[in-house]
Amino acid sequence: MWTNDEVASGIKKANPGIKVGGAYLSALRTGKRARPAIDLLGALADFFRVPLSALTDPERTYSLDERLGALDETTRDEVELIALRAIGLNKQSLETVAAVLDHVRALQGLPTVDNSVSNGQ
Repeated sequence: MWTNDEVASGIKKANPGIKVGGAYLSALRTGKRARPAIDLLGALADFFRVPLSALTDPERTYSLDERLGALDETTRDEVELIALRAIGLNKQSLETVAAVLDHVRALQGLPTVDNSVSNGQ
């Protein structure tokens, strides 16, 4: 995961004309600020390697590939290793693993995950 300052720095490096800071990104994330400029939205989409619609369309669903694409390489590898460990487990065991992951997400203050894997349509 990235800090707001790391994201802002990455955006400014890739897009020198965009002025953004970690504090502004924090305000956007917490809802204290709204309606960022479209060029910033585009830069954010590029930074996280997701389509612009992922940030602009509230009705949009996300495919598993898009979700994985938003992760840094190390985290993506770790997620894939967890998925590989799940191969061959029966339904009850998979439900147990999912419950443990849901609990850990809640402990870290992360949002719940929709149990349906979307095809992005």
